[in-house]
Amino acid sequence: MLTFRNLGPAEATPALFAGFIRRQVVVDCWRWENGGWTIRPDPFIDDWSAADIAALAAGLRRTLAAGGFVRAAFCGAQLKGFAAAAAQPCGAQGEYIDLLELHVSADWRGRGAGTALFAAAAAWARRRGAQKLYISAHSAAETQAFYRGLGCTDAAWRHPAHTAAEPFDCQLEYDLRAAGKV
Repeated sequence: MLTFRNLGPAEATPALFAGFIRRQVVVDCWRWENGGWTIRPDPFIDDWSAADIAALAAGLRRTLAAGGFVRAAFCGAQLKGFAAAAAQPCGAQGEYIDLLELHVSADWRGRGAGTALFAAAAAWARRRGAQKLYISAHSAAETQAFYRGLGCTDAAWRHPAHTAAEPFDCQLEYDLRAAGKV
């Protein structure tokens, strides 16, 4: 059983990720081609190195220091999922809150942890007055199925830093204003 709680800055260290399994075997990816989305084979294995984990932990600490949101899911003392959102709005009119991170350990995927973490981030962004969440999401078919299943759509505005850093990511948004949302 998972327990969920907000993460404190002192907890965001590389040691936190000791029991977290990032590994994702990707087969098919969404790609923007000829003016539309298509799913095509692009197999690879996505995982984190020790340097990636150190950078991620530092990023979570920066997010918290800036007043952002980090919620985590634990099985016992082991981290099994987390979501992070930026404190500062973005977008042409400041209508978005940026969902910076959403990851679930491979051993807990498909059991509702990601949906619960997404819902917590959405509720936090809604309380801050945001109209939408901005998501720069992995292009893997299963990742896109998750986000689109929650009601995410192509972003009307594209975050320049995200598109430059991850050109194959799908830039999505989630409307926080509609009734019946997560």
